[in-house]
Amino acid sequence: MTTSPPQVNGHRRRIPVIEDWQSLLAPAEEPAVATTPEPQPEPAVDLVAEAKADAIRTKAYADAEEQRARAEAEAEAVRIKAEGDAKAAEIKAVEEARKLKIANDKAQARAIEEQAARDARIAESERKRAAAERGQQDDERAHREQQQNEAAAEADVAKAANTWRFYAVMFYAVCAVVALPVQIAAFWDPDAWWLVIAPLMLEGAALVVTKGAAAAVAANRPHWHYRTVAWVFAFIAAGINLVHGLDAFDPATAFGTAFASLAGPGVWDLHEHGRIRRRDGVLTRRERRAANKTAKRAAEEKAAAKLFEAEQQAHLENAVRDTADKLDADRKQMFPRVHAHALKLAADLGETAITPAIWKQAKLDVDGAPPGESDEILRMRNRAAEKVEAARLNKPVSTVGDKALSQRASQIPAGKTPRVYNPPARPGRRRPGDTPKYVQAARKQASIAAKNASTEEQK
Repeated sequence: MTTSPPQVNGHRRRIPVIEDWQSLLAPAEEPAVATTPEPQPEPAVDLVAEAKADAIRTKAYADAEEQRARAEAEAEAVRIKAEGDAKAAEIKAVEEARKLKIANDKAQARAIEEQAARDARIAESERKRAAAERGQQDDERAHREQQQNEAAAEADVAKAANTWRFYAVMFYAVCAVVALPVQIAAFWDPDAWWLVIAPLMLEGAALVVTKGAAAAVAANRPHWHYRTVAWVFAFIAAGINLVHGLDAFDPATAFGTAFASLAGPGVWDLHEHGRIRRRDGVLTRRERRAANKTAKRAAEEKAAAKLFEAEQQAHLENAVRDTADKLDADRKQMFPRVHAHALKLAADLGETAITPAIWKQAKLDVDGAPPGESDEILRMRNRAAEKVEAARLNKPVSTVGDKALSQRASQIPAGKTPRVYNPPARPGRRRPGDTPKYVQAARKQASIAAKNASTEEQK
């Protein structure tokens, strides 16, 4: 069975009450019969049953409408909830997508920054490595150039030394050739012609001794005696040339040959002298002058540093002395009794000044406390401690620990000093008998205290 909708075009539909189902049908057309109908008896109508049936039908229709409305409401709620869930899911998905995009962007930016930092580190490392390689190459190039320069300098020195040696030898030979004829003439005798060997022996001996000196220099052995013997032979040859030249020839020949006898060995000895100085590392005059200047400058700097140190030490001593004098003057002004006693103790102990130990002993003797302590300091410290304790306990400072300011009942005897009780005239003034009564034990103790006080006053 179907039901009609409760509304039609926005208007609530009236529920018809069906009393007779036949009344809803269109009346059938009766054929036109001319016969006269027969009278029939009217059927009996049960109005109660029809009313009940109509009520049942109306309730069924209302229940169906209610179920339909509830179903529609539930369907609408489900739809709204589904739409809300879908919308929330969509919003959540969008938010998660946004967060994921932000996280991805951050991760990408972080990755880009890390890659950039990594590239920068790699570039910096490459730059440092390239700089180190360039520096190493420059050092190697400079080292090679230095070696080449040193080698070239050594080659030049060796070449100059060889040239100098060659010229010295050649000059020695020329001098020997110049000096030998006069010596041979001096030893020529037709009856003893073999004496001409003496000049050759003399010049050869000088040459051999000179070579011995060169060998001694090369072997780093003593060489002075070789050079001395060579000079002795040279002077002997020069003397022979000078005497025989003056006797047999002219003075020019005599002096020329004598000079030749000395010049050859002399030039060679100069050559050996240079070798000896280079071997022994002897400084030249310029180097000695530079070394002397350096030593003089170092000595001046050392003297200046020593003078500055002495002045600084003197300044420190003066500062210490001034500090000690100021401390002594302050002690004398602030603690005259302690200072006088400390002077006596210093004189008694054989000290020329007041030492910390003497001052400590004097402070103990006079004030009864070590340095930094005294009766005033202790009182001040105690008062400060009381103030701090009063502030911590939220009490008035004037009554903390002061027994003289403590409150006491007027009926308790005060002792020898009479108590004056004169309260100000103001509302709420106390009257006799307004004090609460003491307990039995307190009354007994008060009477005992009163008796003792009166006894003491009578005595």
